Amino acid sequence: MTDTTINQDAAAIADRPWLDASLPIDERVELLLGEMTLEEKAGLFFHTMIAIGELDQPNPVFASPSAVDFVEQRLMTHFNLLGAAPRGGEIAAWQNAVQKLAASTRLGIPVTLSTDPRHSFSENPGAAIMAGPFSQWPETMGLAAIGDEAVVERFADIARQEYTAVGLRVALHPQVDLASDPRWARGTATFGEDADLSGRLGAAYIRGFQGESFGVGSVSTMTKHFPGGGPQKDGEDPHFAYGREQVYPGGQFELHLKPFEAAFEAGTRQIMPYYGMPVGTEYEEVGFGFNKSVITGLLRERYGFDGVVCTDWGLINDAEIFGQAFPARAWGVEGLAPRDRMKKILDAGADQFGGEACPEMLLDLVSTGEVTEDRLDVSARRILREKFALGLFENPYVDADAANEIVGNAEFRAAGDAAQRASITVITNDGALPFARGVKLYVEGIAPEVAAEFGEVVDNPADADIAVLRLQAPFEVRETMFENFFHAGSLDFSEEVIAHVREIAAAVPTVVDVLLDRPAILEPITDAAAAVTGNWGVSAAGLLDVLTGAAAPKGRLPFDLPRSMAAVEASRPDVPFDTADPLFRFGHGLSL
Repeated sequence: MTDTTINQDAAAIADRPWLDASLPIDERVELLLGEMTLEEKAGLFFHTMIAIGELDQPNPVFASPSAVDFVEQRLMTHFNLLGAAPRGGEIAAWQNAVQKLAASTRLGIPVTLSTDPRHSFSENPGAAIMAGPFSQWPETMGLAAIGDEAVVERFADIARQEYTAVGLRVALHPQVDLASDPRWARGTATFGEDADLSGRLGAAYIRGFQGESFGVGSVSTMTKHFPGGGPQKDGEDPHFAYGREQVYPGGQFELHLKPFEAAFEAGTRQIMPYYGMPVGTEYEEVGFGFNKSVITGLLRERYGFDGVVCTDWGLINDAEIFGQAFPARAWGVEGLAPRDRMKKILDAGADQFGGEACPEMLLDLVSTGEVTEDRLDVSARRILREKFALGLFENPYVDADAANEIVGNAEFRAAGDAAQRASITVITNDGALPFARGVKLYVEGIAPEVAAEFGEVVDNPADADIAVLRLQAPFEVRETMFENFFHAGSLDFSEEVIAHVREIAAAVPTVVDVLLDRPAILEPITDAAAAVTGNWGVSAAGLLDVLTGAAAPKGRLPFDLPRSMAAVEASRPDVPFDTADPLFRFGHGLSL
């Protein structure tokens, strides 16, 4: 179709010689860069959120400008897609409309769309998106529980096919941080606590997304959060001011680099530094996105990384999220004006400003001589190189009908369902598992109509042969809506929950399944229940398949399960496996 194909004929190439795909990418980059105005270069530096909708309308949910404003007025070409649509074809059609808008600009530079993880069960506008029309898999931590590089690479290859079908070309993942503090809210998106496992699985993830050779069919991986989130003071997350410090009382800064070394070897194309500021190390005590000693000294010089470095979101300007005011995550440089924060990020060696949309500020820095156009060109080359390598200049459009056939197809869903089941970890079992189908079942946290496929559902535990309770690992409720997407604080279950489990378990043999997005204090639960399982995202039917022996659980704990909060509080945040006398060790898991 003429409206979904870039014209590559001789006349077009004569007018825009960078469209000549026979030329080396570096030569094409220089040809385009030489034609770009300062304003067009500045637009490349901003990588912010966008949502599906009418292109000329601001998004009321996320309080963001319209796509027309972003593309035509601000000349931006990188966007992180929030939300989803019921079918892949709808995402694809919207993507094509955005690309057509970009094609109408002076140089027709195509848009690059990125996304946070969107294949699991999490819904967090700051970190992950529910699977929606895509195949649904366990969280990254669940893939770590399976521990099989082939499964991870298969997941990533399927996700690559689904992403590219709808025009998503940059994955804002994998997250290869070590979950060394059990309280940290971001642990569920990591590969767990072990550096070697995280490195092996992270490399498999990158291979699956990027393919055997990087190019037209690839998704570029932005591995995060360099040089390793996880060593968070008090386990708090640096999305918020109270979590701004990363601390290393155990002297393990280097250990957190190991998974990134595996990612570099696997060829990750992009890197995202974290928000946190290192305290008590050789590095400057400013957030990693502002940190020249980390981005230039460590990443660029020591590791020789010359790919795109994009900061985490919202380092420059204050923002309103769900109606609540949040300061810029300018940790260590809070006293700097926004324009000075921007300059410090560029001086540190980063290429893009995540979550920002203010090219006029960058232009002002150039006009005053504080940032040179040559400095812009350094980053612009990296950014444009990625667009060319992905084949976006040849054809940025996708086939919406094909997207409906590819996204969430039966084969992909079956693979995700199998991984959900395999990731379940049997922590304790006194013989209650597996139980026979057809028994009298009392359930909580499972829809009765689903449970009815596995047994006779009863309303009273005393009338049941077995009870199955599904719990969420505990977390503290915080002040704002946005904070509560990040499960943080105590890992202890409330006395009310413990008493309730004990009451049910006193009446009937009870199986408790816990969503372990963080390693909960399970001893009160394991003491009461006939069996305890852990999951990182599994459907109710998938769980019951495992509990009844129809599918085999293959999960092994990707972290230690601490015995008490006192042990957690006494542990060192940068040291994996540092809680005293854990209830169960990394690698524990029973077979049925």
